Amino acid sequence: MDIYSRKSRWKLYLAGGAILILLISLFYTRYLSKMLGEGERTKVENWVMAQKQLSDADTELENYTLQLEVLKGNTTIPVIIVGDRGEIKDAVNFGPELDFDKEFLQREVEKLQKEGFEPIFTFGDYIYYKESKVLRQLRFFPLIQLILIIAFIGFGYMGFSAARRAEQNRVWVGMAKETAHQLGTPISAIIGWIEHLKITLPDNAESQEVVEELRKDVSRLELVAERFSKIGSAPVLEPVNLHEELDKCRAYMQARAPRKVSFHFPDPDQAPVYAHLNPHLFDWVVENLMRNAIDAMEGKGAISAAVYAEGDQVCIDLSDTGKGIPANRFKTVFEPGYTTKKRGWGLGLSLAKRIIEEYHSGKIFVRQSEEGKGTTFTIRFPRTQVAASAPDTELAVSKA
Repeated sequence: MDIYSRKSRWKLYLAGGAILILLISLFYTRYLSKMLGEGERTKVENWVMAQKQLSDADTELENYTLQLEVLKGNTTIPVIIVGDRGEIKDAVNFGPELDFDKEFLQREVEKLQKEGFEPIFTFGDYIYYKESKVLRQLRFFPLIQLILIIAFIGFGYMGFSAARRAEQNRVWVGMAKETAHQLGTPISAIIGWIEHLKITLPDNAESQEVVEELRKDVSRLELVAERFSKIGSAPVLEPVNLHEELDKCRAYMQARAPRKVSFHFPDPDQAPVYAHLNPHLFDWVVENLMRNAIDAMEGKGAISAAVYAEGDQVCIDLSDTGKGIPANRFKTVFEPGYTTKKRGWGLGLSLAKRIIEEYHSGKIFVRQSEEGKGTTFTIRFPRTQVAASAPDTELAVSKA
């Protein structure tokens, strides 16, 4: 099981735990609400009984301290007494003015009747009452708790993610700078040996041909070192014709790809489409995508490219006919360490994402993929970074 499978499982475990806590809280809150509601109904019944006893008794002969305390004790439950003919007799705890507003009280009774409230019938009257403010707040407690839990988890996740990204950035920059530094010494030594061979074997055509090929490979190593050295530094962006730059990448990869892999790229001589980018880093991204495509096709298939406008942005599609990517992995493929190769490090697409999104203010994502049929990656730049080579030149779809 890879690290991202374990990560997904932990997310499910945490989500399951949060749901379990919420359900326990919900059921316990409902239980408390039920108990409190029954207590309020009993309290109202006692209040009605105490009021009836006081209204029917001779206060000079008996002690009604208990009844008076019961009446004084109800300060939170709004109560309406309705006669057998539907007339409003009395009301308490709605407010100093509302307790005597017959129209308001009648509307409250009608609301309770529509809600299916069963009034208390005693001494020929119907007693309607509403839940106290405490009980109403208690019923909303699970929702408030859910909001607080989500907010806590959200802020915590953003904080940890920001800290993790900052740490990853430091690791990326340190690794890239160290790689560039380590490559510098052997490259310089190889250049020296190449010059030595050129001088010592000036008349040997075969040796000179080998030396020339070695020089090309060293130039490639110098380019790789330069790419790594640019990680962590703001690269210089310049207007680049996407058609020509893509064709350079195609030519380089086609010379190193299996013969059964065909390339279908836009014609570099057609109307130019310019974007502000760093050629070395952009080429790195495109070559990485094509290298992955060749691996996914297992040496046989087709790689195609398209350049087109989409709203206020310019897009590049790179498609292959490889084995495809599962839909639930579209975002995971850009995570550091994710790879399906036995000997892969899982850093290529992560670096590509960093180069496009952080250095070029663009976006790279899997536009579509179907297992067994192929994948299309899209690189998208803001339209403000696109300039035509001549006034009024339109950005059109360009496909091979």
